[in-house]
Amino acid sequence: MTAPVQIGEAARLAGVSAKMVRHYESLGLLGGVQRTDSGYRLYAQADVHRLRFIRRSRELGFSMTEIAELLSLWGNQERTSASVKRIAQQHVDDLSRRIAAMQAMQRSLQQLLQCCSGDERPECPILDDLAGLHEGK
Repeated sequence: MTAPVQIGEAARLAGVSAKMVRHYESLGLLGGVQRTDSGYRLYAQADVHRLRFIRRSRELGFSMTEIAELLSLWGNQERTSASVKRIAQQHVDDLSRRIAAMQAMQRSLQQLLQCCSGDERPECPILDDLAGLHEGK
């Protein structure tokens, strides 16, 4: 791709939807996108590359704030890899906390499932727990 392309083609080349391209542009993650006289957006190869960078960052679960910082570092030839590593490490630490919280939820639900007979009776320890009927015991 050498000539600028319209939004649909840029989205296709980057593997995202046109809606997401507009969203990323509204967040300032894409630089000043060219426009035709009739107002159509035109994306250069560099824009498509940024969109791919954003897509991959989203696949790894980075927040939009983190992605903006990573994009800034990516474009800064005076950056230090330590700055990039710091962001990635913080993200890994956050993922670890979220995984631990989800595993705790899973254990709690497994315990509730073991307490539920799953029969025709109306008593249900799962609903009792959700309603807080076992608090303070």
